[in-house]
Amino acid sequence: MIGRLSGLVAEVGEEDALIDVGGVGYVVRCGSRTLGHLPAIGEAAVIHVETQWTEQAGMTLYGFLGRDERRAFLALKTIQGVGPKAALAVLDVLPPAELAGAVARGDQSAVSRANGVGPKLAQRIVTELKDKPITDGPVAAFHATALRGAEPARPSATGEAVAALMGLGVAEPAARRVVEQAALRLGDAAEAPALIKAALQELGR
Repeated sequence: MIGRLSGLVAEVGEEDALIDVGGVGYVVRCGSRTLGHLPAIGEAAVIHVETQWTEQAGMTLYGFLGRDERRAFLALKTIQGVGPKAALAVLDVLPPAELAGAVARGDQSAVSRANGVGPKLAQRIVTELKDKPITDGPVAAFHATALRGAEPARPSATGEAVAALMGLGVAEPAARRVVEQAALRLGDAAEAPALIKAALQELGR
């Protein structure tokens, strides 16, 4: 499961962004607020990710500005009637700290400002979130604008290759095995794209 992506912003659309990690592009679904605060195309970004799998859509990556937003997204998704789209819409109008405040006040009108969230669903969200952790607090909060101009630590080529294969649905043990085999064949200087290609060939044998 992918939990975080560190790479370059390659594209930004209306509902998603393309993050280039070592030559591999990951499509990440994001709320409009997250998309609006991403660094410029070609600049470095770190996106916190929730990976979800359904039979209809396969694997989908949802991206957030920080761990607290990811936690709030997961808490919202536990509520009946709140799917990923509604959860992202709530976080568009209420960042985690503000959502926690609205829940504490019982302010369902604030929650109902989210696109597609009516009064009944807003009341259910406010009621059911009272006993759920929404945010890690201000220390753990992480805003993507702080990353503008910052260069994230670059993972190893083998680590990038393993992450890329896992992103394609390959189980971690199998991904590590074929990447290690590819690294033995190509040598220590091999870059992630070459390792990924060689590892996929190993899987196809």
